[in-house]
Amino acid sequence: MTDSASQQLLHLVIGGELINLEKNEFKDLDKVDIVGVYPNYAAAHAAWRAKAQMTVDNAHMRYFIVHLHRLLDPGQDPK
Repeated sequence: MTDSASQQLLHLVIGGELINLEKNEFKDLDKVDIVGVYPNYAAAHAAWRAKAQMTVDNAHMRYFIVHLHRLLDPGQDPK
């Protein structure tokens, strides 16, 4: 594989309305917003921030960054 500076570390940004603020459980899975898949954390964080700021008035809306690279290769260095 290539060095860590050029590794593709996939991240998924998703969000939606939660049933309860104590759990990460979506109210309606049909309405989960799949924002996109990004090649690195910085790009995913920018997308997450934009979507989170758009929904700041709804306390039950939450957006998450999922580290897909960790799911695809669990033995990979977590850097």
